[in-house]
Formats: sequence, C-alpha cells, structure tokens
Amino acid sequence: MIKPYGSNNLNPLLVTSIERQQLLIESQSLPSLLLNSAAAASAVMLGAGYFNPLNGYMNLTDAMSVAEHLHTTDGLFWPVPILNMVKDISAISGANRIALRDPNTKDYPVIAIMNVKTIEVITDEQIAIMAQEIFGTLDVKHPGVVTFTGMGRYLISGSIQVLNLSYFQTDFPDTFRTASEIRDEIAQRNWQRVVAFQTRNPMHRAHEELCHMAMDRLKADGVVIHMLLGKLKQEDIPAFVRDKCIRKMVELYFPEKSAMVAGYGFDMMYAGPREALLHALFRQNMGATHLIVGRDHAGVGNYYGAFDAQTIFDEKVPAGTLEIEIFKADHTAFSKKLGRVVMMRKAVNHSRKDFVLLSGTKVRQMLRDGIAPPEEFARPEVAQILVDYYNSENGEQ
Repeated sequence: MIKPYGSNNLNPLLVTSIERQQLLIESQSLPSLLLNSAAAASAVMLGAGYFNPLNGYMNLTDAMSVAEHLHTTDGLFWPVPILNMVKDISAISGANRIALRDPNTKDYPVIAIMNVKTIEVITDEQIAIMAQEIFGTLDVKHPGVVTFTGMGRYLISGSIQVLNLSYFQTDFPDTFRTASEIRDEIAQRNWQRVVAFQTRNPMHRAHEELCHMAMDRLKADGVVIHMLLGKLKQEDIPAFVRDKCIRKMVELYFPEKSAMVAGYGFDMMYAGPREALLHALFRQNMGATHLIVGRDHAGVGNYYGAFDAQTIFDEKVPAGTLEIEIFKADHTAFSKKLGRVVMMRKAVNHSRKDFVLLSGTKVRQMLRDGIAPPEEFARPEVAQILVDYYNSENGEQ
C-alpha cells in the first residue's frame, strides 16, 4: 500500500480510551480555550491521521513559510497553514498546558489537550499576506477570506493530544472514517490502485461518470468517494442530504464493491489550488494512489482559473514529494449528440449548445421551485432526494 505522507507509518493523534479518561480528569484542572470551528476541524484531521506527520498547530514562522513558500521552516512541504487563531487569550495567559473545547458540540466538551509552545500576535499585514497567498485574493466576499481574517490575532502553537473526533462519529456513524480506518478497509478489499474523489456536493451524472472514467483509464481496483462533512457556505446542501444522495447513486449505478463511501471532518476552505494540494496530501495518508482533480476543484465564484488546481501540482510541488498521483479531468457534461456524459474538451464536433450545462445556482433554484433537474444532469433517484429535501425546507412535507 502507498506510504503515508511524511513518514513510514501513519501517526494519528487520537489517544486510546485509557489515555482519554486520564486526560479528561487532567482537563478539569487546566485552563480551557473554546476553539473556532476551523481549528476544531483541524484537531479532528490531526486526530484522524489525515494531517500526518504534523503533531499540532503551527507557529507564526511556520505559518508564514507555508503560506509564502509551501513548506515549513524544517523543509516539510505543506500547502496551507494549520492554525489555532483566537481573539482572546486572557483565560490561558501563562499556561503551558491547556484544554481545547469543541465549539460544534453541545456543552463544548474538551476535544484535545494542547502543550502550549508559543502564543504570538499576528499583525494585520501578516494576516493579509497569508490570506492573499492561500486564497489568491483579499476580497471579503470570498467565504474563505472572511473566515480566515476574522478568527483573531493571537496564534497559539504546540502539539496536541486528541480526545475525540467531535460530532462526526455520532452524526455520521456509517460515513465518517479516519485515515487509518480507510487504509484498513482498502487492505481488506485488497485494492492496490485506489482513486479518491473529493466532493462537497451531491454527485450529479458528470461526477459519476468521472469516477468511472478514472477507474477505467487507471485500471483502478476501486474508488473512495470521500465527502466533506464539515462546515460549508450557508446555501450549500447539508452533509446528511449529500450523504443520502451519494449512497443512492453508488447503490444503483456503480458495480458492486467497486466504490467505498466515506467522509472526513473538515470545514471547507474554498482555497482552490492550495486546497487541492491539501486534498492530495491527506488522500495519500488514507491510502489512495490517485486523486481526481477536475475543473475548479475546491473553488468558489470566479476567483480561480478553471484548471489552476491542476497546474499547481506541476508548478509548485517538488519532484518526489507526493507519492499520490493526480488524474486531471476536464469539464464533464452530458452530450445531447452522443447521449452520454463526456469530457467536453475531447468531444469533437460539439458546440456549447450540444451539452446540458447547469450551474449550481440554477440547479438550486430549480429545486427550490420544486422542479427536479433533468435526467441528463442528475439521476432521477438522486434528484428526488434533493426535491424532497427542498420541499421539506419550504414546509411542504
């Protein structure tokens, strides 16, 4: 099986049940800090082994180095800073060891114990530099920028011990999986070549066909459809609905035992090319040998070029850094001429009017109006799940 990134063995930071009980007792006497959602999600990713080989949150020097040069000060390639940024440190001032509390779970339980290495003040100029490098813009209309720049000006670095994986295991018991668990299942299935498909949306027919194309061309043993389960933009479709849609598609339209449906606990950054690099890195940690990177991967609005998330792998990743390989996909759409989904760039004698092209905005408006997307765009069983959800939101059920 493909090696984890940065080490010979995967080193998840989630502690054992015995250690957890000991740490919970200790946490009662420690100063505590309520995390923001992004930092809590990073704790989950560290605990689940996805962010191997990191052992905690970065300091300011490493954060700036990663943002500007894509590597830590000791030379580890890393695409985005993993940070614990806060607005107020009065409750933990002078502490060497603190309890980190989960903002996304009732009563804010302790999610991790942190060994505080540094508490540093980030200047507005440094925040702006990092945001510009990570997101390619300082536009406050960009959801990632507004979140990142609003998280505070104190940066707390240090290693952590993760006690639990937030709400993901309880809310998505059949879907959430750690990197170790996915590796174990890949081994059980005896898959050697494994394609990962990243999604934050319900899968439409173009996504489905893209998975089939990648498996066929790469002669892969299977695909892991790996959905983001954390926070999204307000107008995005909730995780439980996406989960239901994806499972129905796999059940009906994928050969038996060819696809694994799983999810991970991270908040969407909408960082486009930088986030694509992060996606590749943690898919290597979960055991995938290939990652599908398509048009506007991890993008939002018009902030990134259509294929910037592909070219960054050629331009910014040093040779030999990642073992995982990228399957570069064109924009896929249903061809009216051929009666099937194709990669648009390779469809000869086609004009735009020969394709069924629907924007996410248009599809959401159709669903709000109680109209199912056409069968050329979405499988009818999937479309019905979405229509039912939007009807329930509109109080029609």
